[in-house]
Amino acid sequence: MQGQITKIQSSLYTVDTQEEKIPCVLRGRFRKQHILPRVGDYVVFDKEKKVIDEILPRKNEFDRPFVSNIDLAFIVTSVKDPDLSPSLLDKLLVLMELHAVEPILCITKMDLLTEEEKRKVTSFFEYYKKLGYRVVTNKDLSIIKSWIPGHTCVFTGQTGVGKSTLLNHLHSEWNLKTGEISKALGRGKHTTRNVELFSFLGGKLLDTPGFSSLALSSTREEIRACFREFASCSCPFSDCTHTKEKECVVKRKVEEGTILKSRYLSYLQLIKEEEKK
Repeated sequence: MQGQITKIQSSLYTVDTQEEKIPCVLRGRFRKQHILPRVGDYVVFDKEKKVIDEILPRKNEFDRPFVSNIDLAFIVTSVKDPDLSPSLLDKLLVLMELHAVEPILCITKMDLLTEEEKRKVTSFFEYYKKLGYRVVTNKDLSIIKSWIPGHTCVFTGQTGVGKSTLLNHLHSEWNLKTGEISKALGRGKHTTRNVELFSFLGGKLLDTPGFSSLALSSTREEIRACFREFASCSCPFSDCTHTKEKECVVKRKVEEGTILKSRYLSYLQLIKEEEKK
């Protein structure tokens, strides 16, 4: 029988079959082989013996939080209090793309901006739309809800950007305070925080305080490939790093304004971090 691990507590693994949730243990060989299941893993298990026999291939995996098989990441980004951080936004986009997670940009606090600020912010995110990213605001609730069914989702972003407020509006029965998603889902306020998957609007919601590690663990080439606008730039050298080369088309397009300068600066910062490792 197959199911998905939705919770891990000590040596007990809760497996969800969609019809019921069954607490299971691991076969001894997993420990001998140093294989650790993650929340989100799809598994084959013996329902009668309540033993996990096999972990099915993962779509992706993260170490912090220790999860797998995420489909969608709603990157919640405020434009005021806290201010928009292009570098953090781009880093989260690259992190998700490297892990085959589809990122969706969700903008909050637009109502705090002046009309001139709104025009600038709208222009900024129009650039991301042209790159093929899905972009919504926290007012587009029906659109967000339509994307969740059948997917394992996570809502991530800086503290204070409005994740809990957004989740409250998406799920009217909740009354979340900042950092109290678990409490609303029936877990005690003082319970040790464990990552857990919950049924959510026809899909699954990963309850996690966020991605505590944004280390990319990737090569320069992999990072470069995540900047979609670079693909259309025919630099003279196929191995152009878009950093110091004099005839680099990417650098020229940044100067012309065709490529967003903040995107290029994000790229340089990520390359610099990769070189330090």
